[in-house]
Amino acid sequence: MDTHVEELIDRIKKDGVAAAENSASQKIAEAQKEADKIILNAKEEADKILRQAKEETARLEKAGEDAIRQAGRNLLLTFRDGITKELSALISDEISKSYSKDMLSKLIPEVIKEWVKNSSAEDISVLLNEKQLKETEDLLKAALKAEISKGLTIKADNSVSSGFRIGVKDGAAFYDYSAEAVADMFSAYLNPRVSALMKEAAK
Repeated sequence: MDTHVEELIDRIKKDGVAAAENSASQKIAEAQKEADKIILNAKEEADKILRQAKEETARLEKAGEDAIRQAGRNLLLTFRDGITKELSALISDEISKSYSKDMLSKLIPEVIKEWVKNSSAEDISVLLNEKQLKETEDLLKAALKAEISKGLTIKADNSVSSGFRIGVKDGAAFYDYSAEAVADMFSAYLNPRVSALMKEAAK
């Protein structure tokens, strides 16, 4: 009886120890698995944060470069526009100065005489501002006596700041030789040329 009890006790101990060891091994394995999962998640999160940081750094760097490029473009455009404006004003001023009494009294008759070769003088008007008309009227009338007798008129129009316009009497068509029109013509050439020079300078 005692022997059986001892054997039973030994068996219970063995079974209990084995079960405890098995349970402990299982719990250790589960704990290891959970620890591995936590480490993997932490690594993935760290990689994600690092990737986002790199992307944000690249984005900020690109934004900074773009801002510098845009600022450079704006500076060049402002500079170009300033130069164009100054040159246009200079051209306009020089053209206005060139339309002196002597220049107008020679130029207008030449233009009119060429014009009336292909059309009738009776419908043509020459328009100057009041000041320049007073300065040149006698000279123009003398130079264009034949054309005036055929109907050419010379009159004041203060919308012309300097220079002259030639057109038909009803105003349906005219040739504009005013300082503004000639300056605009030069400026139309000047603007692309200035742009081209600025592009060359920016390289």
